[in-house]
Amino acid sequence: MNVYIVTGASKGIGFELMSQLKRRANKVIGIARTNENEVADMVTADLSRTDHLAGIIANVVEENVSSATSFTLINNAGTVEPIGLVGTIDETKMAQALAVNLTAPMILSNAFISILEKFEGRKRIVNISSGAGRNPYEGWGVYCTTKAGLDHFSRVISLEQEKAEFPVEIISIAPGIIDTDMQEKIRASNADDFPLHDRFVDYKQQGHLSSAEETAGKLIAIMDRKDFGKLGPIADIRQIIE
Repeated sequence: MNVYIVTGASKGIGFELMSQLKRRANKVIGIARTNENEVADMVTADLSRTDHLAGIIANVVEENVSSATSFTLINNAGTVEPIGLVGTIDETKMAQALAVNLTAPMILSNAFISILEKFEGRKRIVNISSGAGRNPYEGWGVYCTTKAGLDHFSRVISLEQEKAEFPVEIISIAPGIIDTDMQEKIRASNADDFPLHDRFVDYKQQGHLSSAEETAGKLIAIMDRKDFGKLGPIADIRQIIE
């Protein structure tokens, strides 16, 4: 049995990943702040409250390790807010974004690697990153920084796991521009806070956004690849799948 843990599973890419993986008879546990659709196997948790996250991983592994042939952690949850030029950002919102986008996936990955250290089956971490982690954008100081941190954390894990007896494969992948709630928030932002606002409005109007369903399918195709472990630690979905 293949076991997947997906954060941000209540909507967008996370919801599609959970749905599509389940249809293939995998065991999929979602982690999300809400469960409005009453989806089975969903753990309700606020990722900005990081003190309980390691326990969630421990519970999932304990409940499934006897029948699992593989474990995959997909750190998908993220927020683009707060949007604003540095010097104008609310510090509370900044701290919350750092927790959700960076601290939470670091803690979840740490617990995942630790608890499964002696597990001999396949182990993978998929971090959903962004081109914003590799290029600076005015108004996205917090978002760019958290995604850059996630990328570099993935590089460190990849290096460390080369020496592990039963290594974890890891990839930090930019999924492209997706038509999700995050894009709606970007388009609803103030152009003074985000100078590239009009460009993102044009992406929507010109049909340049990929659907969450399509993107999830591409991510699953990448996870299915036999050479998955050689694709990372840093990748862009558009360079792997045309």
